[in-house]
Amino acid sequence: MIKIQEKHPADISEQLSKLEPKERNLSFLILPSKVKSEVFTYFDPDIQQDIAKSLGDKEFAEVLNQMNPDDRTSLFENFPDQIIKKSINLLNDQEKDTALNLIGYPKNSIARLMTPYYIQASPDWTIGKVLARIKKYGKNAETLTYIYIVDENNKLIDDLKIGQLLIAENDTQIKDLLDYSFISIPATLPLEESFEIFEKYDRSALPIITENGTLVGIVTFDDILDKIKERDTEDIQKFGGTEGLDLSYTKTPWVELVRKRAGWLIILFLGEMLTASAMGYFDDEIEKAVVLALFVPLIISSGGNSGSQAASLIIRAMALQELKLKDWWYVMKKEIFSGLMLGLILGVIGFIRILIWQKIGFFDYGIYWFSVAITVSISLIFIVLWGTLSGSLIPFILRRAGLDPATASAPFVATLVDVTGLIIYFTIAAIFLSGKLL
Repeated sequence: MIKIQEKHPADISEQLSKLEPKERNLSFLILPSKVKSEVFTYFDPDIQQDIAKSLGDKEFAEVLNQMNPDDRTSLFENFPDQIIKKSINLLNDQEKDTALNLIGYPKNSIARLMTPYYIQASPDWTIGKVLARIKKYGKNAETLTYIYIVDENNKLIDDLKIGQLLIAENDTQIKDLLDYSFISIPATLPLEESFEIFEKYDRSALPIITENGTLVGIVTFDDILDKIKERDTEDIQKFGGTEGLDLSYTKTPWVELVRKRAGWLIILFLGEMLTASAMGYFDDEIEKAVVLALFVPLIISSGGNSGSQAASLIIRAMALQELKLKDWWYVMKKEIFSGLMLGLILGVIGFIRILIWQKIGFFDYGIYWFSVAITVSISLIFIVLWGTLSGSLIPFILRRAGLDPATASAPFVATLVDVTGLIIYFTIAAIFLSGKLL
């Protein structure tokens, strides 16, 4: 039978999380020292805070001092200021310097994810000396995939795959293996731009350097993956017409859920009130030609749907760095043709629908049924085109204003197109039905 401390830390945290708080905290306390710090990183933030409060200073200091610096920095980001202050004071001098150094970098920079635990070597060392160092310190390193080569000033000059060392002779000097070609990330580079570098070069870990090239740490792909997940989750929530949740849905209190969602709902509701105002403005036209009102839901939903589609495509392309601000005109030209074709398809379907209903006697649109069909068809073409252009342009406008393009949510685009779509519809109706129904 496998003992709990022999399981993977993620499995242990999952098992303990299912226990009652008192039993969970006690079970955590009796775990082996090294296992405790590893398990602690896998708990949800609220459980981490609860355990931190339940532990004595000695026990909590033991957990913090044995945690990986990048995990500890992520932990501090979720802690209240009071607990952060207490936590930093519990660290030993070396770990305290490391923690304060990491926290001092901008919040959205790649340096906040780095760890100083890696293997570095000098170019004049032999392979044998590097392997001996790996055996001595390798168990504390975040990864052994790469060995980082630095000069006498600790400036990064190259990195070597561990495989290159293993197949070389022990008396070979490191400098004989160097090609001085390596990939690194500036410490202050924003996370979003760092994601692109990891993706481009397909690396499991990358070195972090200062402006003058000094090696200060490494970041592994698993840490990047966690941040990508957080970013994508927030974008999806925003795109649904709500603020991003700080915790998971199951951990967020209903009061917080209401607060996060109410703001956008109010804005969208006020926007939809303009739709009612637009309907009221065309009250005379509707009274004279009631048949026009039958197609209002069809018209505005088609425009909203096309706008939501375009916004989804553009926002995702921006997130993947496929589109930049300078590409707005390229997108507009592409979406003009797309919008026209999509509108034409729906317009033809709308015309055929009215034609069939009229001919089989399912509904009588009157003697001017052909003009009504033309009005609906042409309205669909222009409204779908307008929805497509709006949905694709709004993300660029938001990005230019320094805002998150994900806030160009589907409900927001749909509401905008609803109001303007009615104006387009009744304007076209006035052109084709003037002197007939109007």
